[in-house]
Amino acid sequence: MVKLDYYDVLGVNQGANDRDLKAAYRKLAMRYHPDRNPGDAEAEKNFKNVTEAYEVLKDPKKRAAYDQFGHEAFNGSGGAGGFSSEFSMEDVFENFFGDVMGGRRQRRSGRERGSDLRYNLEVSLKDAYSGKTAEIRVPTTVNCEKCSGTGARPGTTARTCPSCGGTGKMRATQGFFTIERTCNVCQGRGEVIDDPCTTCSGTGRVTHERTLSVNIPAGVEDGTRIRLAGEGEAGLRSGPSGDLYIFLSIQSDQFFQRDGSDIFCRVPISMVNAAMGGEVEVPTIGGSLYNVKVPAGSQSGTQLRLTGKGMPVLRSKMTGDMYVQLEVETPKKLTKRQRDLLREFETESRKETSPDTHNFFNRVRRLFSDDV
Repeated sequence: MVKLDYYDVLGVNQGANDRDLKAAYRKLAMRYHPDRNPGDAEAEKNFKNVTEAYEVLKDPKKRAAYDQFGHEAFNGSGGAGGFSSEFSMEDVFENFFGDVMGGRRQRRSGRERGSDLRYNLEVSLKDAYSGKTAEIRVPTTVNCEKCSGTGARPGTTARTCPSCGGTGKMRATQGFFTIERTCNVCQGRGEVIDDPCTTCSGTGRVTHERTLSVNIPAGVEDGTRIRLAGEGEAGLRSGPSGDLYIFLSIQSDQFFQRDGSDIFCRVPISMVNAAMGGEVEVPTIGGSLYNVKVPAGSQSGTQLRLTGKGMPVLRSKMTGDMYVQLEVETPKKLTKRQRDLLREFETESRKETSPDTHNFFNRVRRLFSDDV
């Protein structure tokens, strides 16, 4: 059977650089991939041809041999150049997805890294302001003390898997593909235990609850993540431990609302205090009381700023501000004397006393008089 020219298969010229080759390969491999063309024999054939062409042309030595001898370079046991065009599906997917996944995959070994763990911790707003050390209890897996995490009964050791030779994988050739799969004897770990530990059943790990101290810095916000390296699950058979990630959530507070590093506090004041001015004592997030001057004629919603009385900024010397939002309270359950005084006050009032009210109703009257 006559083989197609590798450059024609990829649709590139003979002087194409590595970037052009990779781009052409990815485009064609995506088009003809069997997952996208189930049951299409022609697409499967094209996919194999594209992959074979790229496997040769991406290798400088194979490409040089191909440019000089053509397909004869790979005939027999090695041809003129002594190369083989055999490749595995693992190589195909590493080339295809390697850059996306962040690099080439590593082979598995008997000592695998433990899983990372997540712990949700809720703290008060005042603790977020001052920082604290919290004690948490985390259920996890730890190294078995009896076998020291090896998984083998004390006095014995694991041995290299005889089926895969310690690689954790088995190869089988089908056509010009070399299929690689996980070794079913050692489950990809590369070693087998003939006499497992009776405590951990050969896993090297046991379930345990640990108490840990977590330092919560001042200024943390809702969703802050704290990483405790090596405090996750123990690795399999003395492998490195995973990490513990603590996600913080901030409880709502009865007095304060937070917006970044700023704090807001709604403070009710009497109608008289709002009208005549005065002082009001307000709490601060730091735990102290602060006297705030209320300007005469203050309205509901008026905000008074207290510089530097807000939240600290995480890992910074900066501090936010506190805003006191005044809420004027309308008197309730008035006595007869109080009603009489308010009626007298209303009689003595002028447009300057309540300018917003006066102007509003004047505009309303003008609007309806114009419509008549």
